[in-house]
Amino acid sequence: MTRSTMTAPAMTAPASTSPTATDTCEAELLTRVLSALLREDVVGLRTRGTMLRREDGEWLRLAAPHLPESVDTEPGALLLPLVEDGFQCEWAARLPLLVREPDGTVLDSCESVLGALRAFAEPADRAGFEAFAEECRQTLETMRLHAETRTEIADHLTALHGTDPARWTGLTGGLAYDTLAARIDHPVYPTARGRSGLSRDQLRAYAPEFHPRFALRWLAVPREAVTLAGALPEFWPTPAELGLPEVADTHVALPVHPLTVGAPLEAALRETGLADRALLAERPYLEVVPTLSMRTVATVADPTVHLKLPLATATLGLRNKRSIKPGTLVDGAAGQRLLDAAAAREHRFRAMVLHADETTYAHAGHELLAVLCRRYPAGLDGAVVVPLAALLAPAPDGRLVLDHLADRFFEGDPLALLDAFLTLLLDWQTTLFGQGIALESHQQNVSLVLRPRSVRLLFKDNDGPRVNTERLGQILPGPWGFDDTRTFTTQDGPVADLFATITVHLCAGAYAFGLPEHRTALLSLVRDRLTEAVARLGGDAADVLRARVLEAPRLPVKAMVSAGTLLSKERSGAADINKHYTTGPNYLLRDGSTA
Repeated sequence: MTRSTMTAPAMTAPASTSPTATDTCEAELLTRVLSALLREDVVGLRTRGTMLRREDGEWLRLAAPHLPESVDTEPGALLLPLVEDGFQCEWAARLPLLVREPDGTVLDSCESVLGALRAFAEPADRAGFEAFAEECRQTLETMRLHAETRTEIADHLTALHGTDPARWTGLTGGLAYDTLAARIDHPVYPTARGRSGLSRDQLRAYAPEFHPRFALRWLAVPREAVTLAGALPEFWPTPAELGLPEVADTHVALPVHPLTVGAPLEAALRETGLADRALLAERPYLEVVPTLSMRTVATVADPTVHLKLPLATATLGLRNKRSIKPGTLVDGAAGQRLLDAAAAREHRFRAMVLHADETTYAHAGHELLAVLCRRYPAGLDGAVVVPLAALLAPAPDGRLVLDHLADRFFEGDPLALLDAFLTLLLDWQTTLFGQGIALESHQQNVSLVLRPRSVRLLFKDNDGPRVNTERLGQILPGPWGFDDTRTFTTQDGPVADLFATITVHLCAGAYAFGLPEHRTALLSLVRDRLTEAVARLGGDAADVLRARVLEAPRLPVKAMVSAGTLLSKERSGAADINKHYTTGPNYLLRDGSTA
């Protein structure tokens, strides 16, 4: 950004600087959308914009681009009100609006804002703005539904699990925390609450924010068409138990999410040549409850078993489909084997860092014909098992889950709870970095396991790591059997980037910026605990983390909207939409200037 020295006439504030035609939900969503687009430098907002200081604060002016002569009218310049931020971008949107010059029109809806920005985009990218506008529309409908049902769901959770959220114990209690987490926003992605193509009724019936129960559908598939790894749970039905005795000896049952039944399932069967050989049982079987990821469900018969099932929808970007490619099942099992070996080298983590077992899976060669059987470790019944994503969620009484847990386990001190968690998390993740490993273990995939005087971590979803084979090969040479070749690198850089964007930003920094009243103390805490963990690591790996994370002037930041929806892979250059980066300020720097 450059700063303008223009004076009064050109800097007159628009007549209206507050949204008048939008509801609270849309104002919240639009503010997040504008901040994300600024962070990702969409249509050159950061790099082409000019900063203006006005009586009410800072503004960013984006001049109209030069368009080909074939375009009849050029778009006017756009003005965006800014506020200092520091979490992945120096600035954020101060108000939910853009102002168009020269007529002063206030654009205060997602549709009008994205329409205006679309005019600034390259022709090849404009369809992405239309897609993102639809994503925003779906998210807004979901947010309004959440607002309408807040009291209803709070009463539902209290009736099922009790009045004190700090005593929702075991894996069953963890599902209630998932419900709370599903009702708040992602720390970075602005439309995370939206799920493409699903209606209100479908959300109420199957989404985690409504804490429903439902029964799965089942597909009998010829045995020879199924790849099976591990031993299926004891409750797994036979075709005969599903009302299909005629194929009891020749077929195996695969669970199907009810939302996948119909056109998506029929297309998958045609594509695999199974349309005339596989049979869909009419009888639903096995009650389940959705977890935070929605496509993963917990079985009521055995809460220690979760089933990850493909869905024909998308979240965190229209290209981020919720199907399950067979290769990711292979990679999840490989990731677990690698982590088991890594943990075995470090005795202090054996009792403190737990992992779900992800070595049992089945698929029929298609991303909609697959299942992962995730088994959780025994002994969690009396503990509080809470995903990191739920810590900043309001409990039924309106107080944060974090504060309830702090009252029970840390004498009312939420900073002490975060300190205990961050100390262990950063120690573990820096140790893995020293072995050449970084995990895609964001807030949804890491849970706290709390007992009096005890904090442990529980990890799941091990299929998307980055591994430096040069560093790992010196310690744990493998081979490890990953299917996705993007897992591997021979450099520290991609591993450090994943460490920064996931462990530092989402699992540490997000709490400092999500708790503004504790921001200074928490930023200092994150910096100190990471500094200590890096010092404990030692060697050249520690030098890399100091240079690339603790002391770097800027840190990598996920460009999730650009890679996930706005731009095609050809236009973004993203080999992996979940690991496509821009940069932002380093809020860990000692002078605190960017924080």
